[in-house]
Amino acid sequence: MDFLERIDWNDPNWKEIKNRILELDKKIRESKEIDSLINALSGGYVPAGPSGLITRGGEDVLPTGRNFYSLDPLKVPTPSAYEVGKALADKLLRKYLDEEGRYPENVAIYWQCSDIMWAQGEGMGQILSLLGVRPIWLSNGRINGFEVIPVSKLKRPRIDVTIRVSGITRDNFPMCIELLDEAIQEVARLDEPEDLNFVRKHALEQLSHNGGDLRSATLRIFCSMPGTYQAGTQLAVYASAWKEEKDLAEVFLYWNGYAYGKGIWGEKKHKELANVLKSVDLTYNKVVSDEYDLFGCCCYFGAHGGITVAARSLSGKDVKTYYGDTRNPEHVDVRSLSDEIRRIVRTKLLNPKWIEGMKRHGYKGASDISKRIGRVYGWEATTKEVDDWIFDEITKTFLLDAENRRFFEEHNPYAMEEIARRLLEAMERGLWNPAEDVKEALKSLYLEIEGWIEEKMGDTKGHFQGGSIDVITKEEIEHWKQKMREVMG
Repeated sequence: MDFLERIDWNDPNWKEIKNRILELDKKIRESKEIDSLINALSGGYVPAGPSGLITRGGEDVLPTGRNFYSLDPLKVPTPSAYEVGKALADKLLRKYLDEEGRYPENVAIYWQCSDIMWAQGEGMGQILSLLGVRPIWLSNGRINGFEVIPVSKLKRPRIDVTIRVSGITRDNFPMCIELLDEAIQEVARLDEPEDLNFVRKHALEQLSHNGGDLRSATLRIFCSMPGTYQAGTQLAVYASAWKEEKDLAEVFLYWNGYAYGKGIWGEKKHKELANVLKSVDLTYNKVVSDEYDLFGCCCYFGAHGGITVAARSLSGKDVKTYYGDTRNPEHVDVRSLSDEIRRIVRTKLLNPKWIEGMKRHGYKGASDISKRIGRVYGWEATTKEVDDWIFDEITKTFLLDAENRRFFEEHNPYAMEEIARRLLEAMERGLWNPAEDVKEALKSLYLEIEGWIEEKMGDTKGHFQGGSIDVITKEEIEHWKQKMREVMG
C-alpha cells in the first residue's frame, strides 16, 4: 500500500499538516519574480517583504517577488538564536575537551553576514556564550546591552575569541560588531583568575610582552581595509603565489590586520592580530543550510583557511579546526573541518545525481564543477584537512571517466584543463600523494588535453597557462616584499 494511502486524513494532526502544505503551495504559486522585476523596471511600486530561508522556517518570505528587507540589527541575536548559539558553544567546548583534555583558550572564528541575515545571529550568540555573557532584551525584542554571567554559574573558564568578520557584516551590521567588542572589553576588565578568564589572561600577557594599553591588548575583531573585501589568501592560492605555509600566513595578516569595534574602525593593527593569533587553539565556522556549503565560494577557505594557516604558522601549534551545523536548530552539532569536507564531497561533489544536475547546464555546469574542485585544493593548501582519497576520486570521476570527459570536451575543455592543472599542482606541492596508477593516468591525460586544446582552439599563447605551475612570491616582487616587511615589522 502506498504511504499516502495509509494516512488517515481525518486525523487532526494530518489535517493541520495538509493545510499548511496547501498554504505554502499557494504562496509559492503566487510568487511573481519576473512580473515584479518588469514592474520595478517600469517605475512601478513593488510591495515590501522580509527575506530569509524557507528551510529555516521563514515562511513569511513567501510569496517572493517583493522588495525584500532583511531584519532589525538591533534585535540580533534573538533569544532563540542565542539559545542555539549557547548549545553550539557547549558542543564545541565538549568536543575539544574530549579530544585535548582541556578547554581551548582562544577560538578564532570566521563570522559571516549569513549568520545574521539567515540565522538571526546564532554565531553571534555562540561568541557571547563563549565569553560568558548574555544579551539583555527589551520588551520589543531589541537588545539593551548585556550582562556578565558569574563564573560560578558558568562553571567553566571564559573563552577568548578572535574574529575575522566578513566585509558585508562590517558594512551592514556595525552595531553588532560594537556590541561584541564591548562585551570583550568588559570581560577583559573583570577581576578574575587568569585560568578562569582567558580574555584577561591573554590581554595581560600582551601588555607584559609588548607594552601599550589595555584597549590595544583586547582588540579581537579584524577584517580587511575599510572599503575592501576578501581575505587575500584565496588570491595567493589561485595565483600560485606562495611556496610554504608561512607565505599564506603573511598574506592573511597583510590583508586582514585592520581592527574594528567601539571607537575604532579599520585602524592598522597588524601586530595586534599577529599577537592574538599566537594563542589560538581552534578555528571555527558553521553551516546554516545545505543550500550553501564550504565549496560554494572561495571566501570560505580564504578566511577560515587563512586564519587557520596564520594561527598555525604563528603559534607553532597543531591548531584544530571545527565546523558547526545548525541546519536543524533543535539538534545542533560540531564536527571537525575534515569531517565536514568529507560530508560535502560525498553528498554533492561526488554524488552522481548532483553531477548529472550540473551537466544539464553545459558550459556553466562544467565551469562550476571546476571552481568547486579549485576550492577543494584551496582548503588543502590552507588547512591540510582534505584526504588523499578525495583527490583520487575527483581525478577518477571527472577526468578518467570516459562519459564525463566527453562532457567537458564538448562543453568546456578549459574547465577540464583547470581541474587537471590544479590536481597536478596539488601533487607537485606534496598536498596530495596519489596512487601510482592515478598519478600516471593524470600526467598522460594532461598531455592529451593540452594537445587537443591547441588543435581545436588554435593559438592560445598569452591566454593559456598550460601544465606549468608558475610560483610567484614576495621575494620576486620588490614592492610586495617591502609592504610585507612593513606589516610584519
